[in-house]
Amino acid sequence: MDINVSRRALLGSGVGIGAGLVVGTPAAAATTRPAVAVVGCTVIDATGAPPRPGMTVVARGDRITALGPSRTVKVPDDAAVVDGRRRFVIPGLTDMHVHSSGIDTIDPPLFLANGVTTVREMSGYPTLHEWRQRVTDGTLFGPRSVIASPLIDGSPSLWTGLGAPYVEVADAAQARAAVRQVAADGADFVKVYSRLSRESFTAIAQESHRLGLEFAGHCPDDVPVTVASDLGQRSFEHVFTSWYATSRHEDEIRRVLSELTVEAGDYNGWLHRVHPLELAAARGYDPQRAARVFGRLRANDSHQTPTLVMHRVLDLPGTVDQDDPRLRYIPAEVRAVWDFAMQEIYLDGRTPQEAVEHQELFGHRGRFVGALHRAGVPLLAGTDTGTSYVYPGFSLHDELELLVRAGVPALRALQAATRDAARFLGLGSGTVRQGAPADLVVLDADPLADIRNTRHIHAVVVRGELITPERRDAMLAAVAAAAATATPVPARIGCRC
Repeated sequence: MDINVSRRALLGSGVGIGAGLVVGTPAAAATTRPAVAVVGCTVIDATGAPPRPGMTVVARGDRITALGPSRTVKVPDDAAVVDGRRRFVIPGLTDMHVHSSGIDTIDPPLFLANGVTTVREMSGYPTLHEWRQRVTDGTLFGPRSVIASPLIDGSPSLWTGLGAPYVEVADAAQARAAVRQVAADGADFVKVYSRLSRESFTAIAQESHRLGLEFAGHCPDDVPVTVASDLGQRSFEHVFTSWYATSRHEDEIRRVLSELTVEAGDYNGWLHRVHPLELAAARGYDPQRAARVFGRLRANDSHQTPTLVMHRVLDLPGTVDQDDPRLRYIPAEVRAVWDFAMQEIYLDGRTPQEAVEHQELFGHRGRFVGALHRAGVPLLAGTDTGTSYVYPGFSLHDELELLVRAGVPALRALQAATRDAARFLGLGSGTVRQGAPADLVVLDADPLADIRNTRHIHAVVVRGELITPERRDAMLAAVAAAAATATPVPARIGCRC
């Protein structure tokens, strides 16, 4: 089974630009690194326990070795001490839906400077596996990562010629072969996509189970979300087709979907065809049907990654600030790809009436996420970084704010980016406790009082390595310098994928 990568995706090597790279300490030296102690802080441990003031957290190597009231915890003589008084410590953050650009001087330091110590990469580029090995070796200072397969889509694929690595399958046999191929290539999980037939999707589910792989991604047009959940899909990305099953118009929507045809690579055409179906589903939202759907998802432990920050850009393009100071960290070549995607994929052919309808849809997306939370469906915080004007690292804080606006309490939003994300990925507790991974964010203000305070970062601890305020400023300055000179780039067409 061939994995397809378009010509656009090969404009750069994918290895990135090494000049000015801020590297971390090699893993072998982690245990000899000085300890880090955050003294006198308030710990918000993400377990659900109340905040604990007057605490000291000590990390040595890649683990938290001590945690307790400052009066009882001895600070090691060799420790780098962070003054935690009037500051708040939370676990390192996880972005559960990213598409890194392939430029190692941009994405990795931006994630870390924003307290994002773990990412779930949703595209299966070989470069991402190279990055992970370099992080392990200590030659690249970046977040730990879990990496998807190339997306597996139906035939014809929406992604033909648009830049993402994908596998196109037309039947169950090809679907099973695709799963075997991506497993052999080292994918951590299987990424499923929108145009898979129910037959192919079922085959992917069965073959993934046989090989011990999880699968996640879009809910295919041809597969009701409840069926996908029952078959074992671990997470559903974005907020669009997942809500068809909550609408009293579902039967008619399913009929239209069954007749829907899309040409290869016609992502724009697909968006236009599903738009009225999304709108009908939203306007036909039925709380009783939703309660049954949400109950199935909850019972199956199926998670939802809303990526509201991505939906805001695409539903409300007028909210994009062309003078956003974060653009200093984005190479001109990447921004050109973003602008191409916005105009040619998302906005081309959008009528004034559709623009108004997208405003309505974005409002429903928030209400839908609030209903998911109240029903107990587990949420994950992800951004779809790589989509136009969704920024590495920075946009996770936007996502947390949007989750809270949708009705998710601040603590639960924080847990969606810490404890719950870590549990989902099998990467430790995602909490601040003795023995947990030494990934911490030190904040200057209380995120439970105002979730926007997660942006007020004083320091970050990554696998026991301290990023001081001065080092963080230097990292951001180095990214800005790299963005001003980075060329060529491995261009990807940014899509909600």
